[in-house]
Amino acid sequence: MRRSQTYISWSLLLASLGGAQAKLDLNSSSNVVVYWGQNSLQGKGGENQKPLGHYCEDDNIDVLPIAFDMMINGPGGAPEIDFAVTSQDCEVFEGTQLKHCPKIGEDIKKCQEKGKTILLSIGGATYSEGGFKSEDDAKAGAQLMWETFGPVKEGSKMKRPFDDAALDGFDFDFESSVTHMAPFANELRALMNKETDRKYFLTAAPQCPYPDQADKDILNGPVDIDAIWVQFYNNYCGVNNFNKDATSSKYNFEEWDNWAKTVSKNKDVKVIIGVPADTTAASTGYIPADQLVDVIEYSKKFESFGGVMMWDVTQAYANDGFIDTVVKALGDGSGDSGSSSSSTSASTTASAATSTNSPNTSSSSNAPGSSSSSSSSSASGSSSSEPEMPTPTAQTTTTTDAPAKPTTTSTKNSATEPATEPAPKPTKTSASTLTETAAAPTADSTTSTSSSTETAAAPTADSTATAPPATTTTPAPKPPAEDADDNDDNMPVSPDYDPISDMSDIAEGAGAAGSALLGSDLFGLLKGLQQANSPVMNVAHGLTKNLRFAKRIRN
Repeated sequence: MRRSQTYISWSLLLASLGGAQAKLDLNSSSNVVVYWGQNSLQGKGGENQKPLGHYCEDDNIDVLPIAFDMMINGPGGAPEIDFAVTSQDCEVFEGTQLKHCPKIGEDIKKCQEKGKTILLSIGGATYSEGGFKSEDDAKAGAQLMWETFGPVKEGSKMKRPFDDAALDGFDFDFESSVTHMAPFANELRALMNKETDRKYFLTAAPQCPYPDQADKDILNGPVDIDAIWVQFYNNYCGVNNFNKDATSSKYNFEEWDNWAKTVSKNKDVKVIIGVPADTTAASTGYIPADQLVDVIEYSKKFESFGGVMMWDVTQAYANDGFIDTVVKALGDGSGDSGSSSSSTSASTTASAATSTNSPNTSSSSNAPGSSSSSSSSSASGSSSSEPEMPTPTAQTTTTTDAPAKPTTTSTKNSATEPATEPAPKPTKTSASTLTETAAAPTADSTTSTSSSTETAAAPTADSTATAPPATTTTPAPKPPAEDADDNDDNMPVSPDYDPISDMSDIAEGAGAAGSALLGSDLFGLLKGLQQANSPVMNVAHGLTKNLRFAKRIRN
């Protein structure tokens, strides 16, 4: 009984710690970043841009950079923002061009409550301010942006477009020459670091030719950037020029991985693949989701890899299955493939190795993502759809060139024709979990070849089984198969963690009264811990699995 009470106390504490954490996960390689704000599809063959809150209902999307802030020091000394059709109803603060959009502010807060990271993207194709005249001007500009879009300061009379809603950080999407941007970015970072309420992020969206000319002053070492989403399109180095044969591939993720390790001030920075989400999202560089899967599998081997960015959300939603396929290809991104080798296809394509690690697991996992600068305009964008996750097999497809997001800027679209509601997006599930559910594997699919041969003759375990099938060859009780709807594999697990030992303790110590405390509400609470940082997540992951096991023993 005391053991059960201890776990419950820890659960409540961890839930309180993780509640305010935004979802850009710098310890994951499966971040999905989708730009919102420019209605790039403009209702042509799909939907017009819906309110920000609509897309925050999609469990597959982690980060939504909103585009764009097109001026820092605009008329009246205030910034200038525009979000196409969504900001047409916003009023303008007197004497400025700064729009007051309280409905967007409410959506920002709702999205953050759902664990989404909301960034403000500064720049875009129509940005023409050119940066700042001096370092002092740059620092003053950072202070202005922080007071306008950051946490509300007591007594401040600053004009705030989103009222009391505070963004989770800023994304740099400069596409032309700018000056004194490093002092501007460093001052923003300093202001963010003074806040203790939650983590704030700085990201950037360079084009793939290295070094990026517009953002080089920020990226060449002086600024602590959390993540970049490189625009691998509209250039020779895009995903459309990827080839499994390295001698003929022009896709240059390796060059950006080297930047992360040797040039970036933050050596743990995440590099995210930026792609157009449909054929009209960029001038060149779009490839279908099934071809993008090969690019993702190749990129996973790099330590800095952090996920996929898409331009923009209207394009993504019109491209049926794109987001789904990408999400499945990314997997859980935890950096620990606890569910690896349970995939039937993985066991057939990989040699009969005894390792429990998935062949698709990257050496490190991470997350942030952000804009698609080169082809983004103040009123155009690209979208993301949900791609399907391939089984962990060797790369077999060679990408081909396809049309992508145009570099020319498009005008704001005020069309109001109704859009078709997209089909519900599936929640993120690792490839192995999907395979386990479909193939109903035996209770322990991660054992060595000899062990799996023994259990193959035993009755298979249902995905909701209360205990693993007993065999005379099993030296110790094993945890039951994961429920098909469990997403706990998304949480990173410490390599030192010993779940079997803890499970045995719970099984012995949880009596009838203790087991009664292990209800579904607590499991629901623990799922919320997925928003916490990795140290907390390690503990939460273990707690969740232990509690599930104890509950199943009780039943």
